Parts: sequence; C-alpha cells; structure tokens
Amino acid sequence: MEALGRRIAKERATLGWTQARLAERIGVSRVALSHLEAGMSVANERTVVLLAASFGFEPHELVGGTDYPEAKSERLPLVAARHTEVDLQLALLANDLDWLDTVAALLEPAAAARLRADTLQRWADRLTELAGRVADRAERERLTEASRGVAQHRSTRHAGGSLPRRPETSTPVPGGPDPGDPADRTDR
Repeated sequence: MEALGRRIAKERATLGWTQARLAERIGVSRVALSHLEAGMSVANERTVVLLAASFGFEPHELVGGTDYPEAKSERLPLVAARHTEVDLQLALLANDLDWLDTVAALLEPAAAARLRADTLQRWADRLTELAGRVADRAERERLTEASRGVAQHRSTRHAGGSLPRRPETSTPVPGGPDPGDPADRTDR
C-alpha cells in the first residue's frame, strides 16, 4: 500500500510544481504540505478534494490504494471541480475569437468592426475584473497573457488589419470541447 504523502509528492513532481506552488493553490502553508508528503500528518477531506482537483483526479482516485484512513475516505465526495473559472473564461474567449473570425466575413466591414470592438472591449473588461478576484499566481499570469492577446487583437484591428489567429493561451479542458474539431465548435 502506497503512502498518500508519497503519491501527493509524485503527482506534484509530475506537474513540475514546487511545494510552495501547490500549497498556494490549495490554500495551505508549504510546511503543512511538506508534513503531508512526509506522512507526518493526515490530510483532511477538504485538502484531499483540493489536491485531487489540482491533479485532475477525483478524490477517490487520489486516495485509492493508499494508507488514507477508510473512515475519512468514506466521507469524500465522489467528484471534485477540476477546472477553475479562469479555465472556463479562457475557453469562452477562444470560442468568441473564433466566432468573430467567422462572423466578420459575413458582415459589412463597418458592422464587423463595431462588433469586433464591442466584443473585445467586453472581454478586456471581463479579464480585468476576473484578474482582480483570482488569488493563484499562475492563474493571474494566464489572465495577463490573455489580456495582452485581446489588446493585440484590438490594436491590430484598429490599424486596419484583419484579426490574427488566436494563439493557444489556454490549457485544453480534458473531456471538454476541442476548439480545433469542427464537430465541437459552437458558433453563434
């Protein structure tokens, strides 16, 4: 039977994360995470759910076959939210950028320019607001990168050029739609 702490350390290393980064992500101190990995303490149910979600697992997948106490395991939820609000918003932004490319070809240039300007301004505002609420440093960096991309799209369009293809800035959502697959596209 594998020690839960060893499994946590292995999954963290697989992602290339430091203890400090994972601890920040799940809202515990680095020392508390170090104690979990060393087997000096037992994770509570909340921490297990947050760890599982961070690793892309369900809680029972993380603790199954480990020394995690059975009584605590029975109290774990069956599923955990694996994706953040940032994941969702960046996927929606990517969809809107693709949609703008498609719709712009169907509209008169002036109408397309107004639609593009309005949509990109709303996204700039939404990303700024979300960045103000996000505590995770890596998530804030993803939002900053997306904001730069929106600003670039806005300035490129105002200069009279066409909207460049969007860079892949978001991580794909496992089991979610694939923006590159025409069958998964949801054009408006």
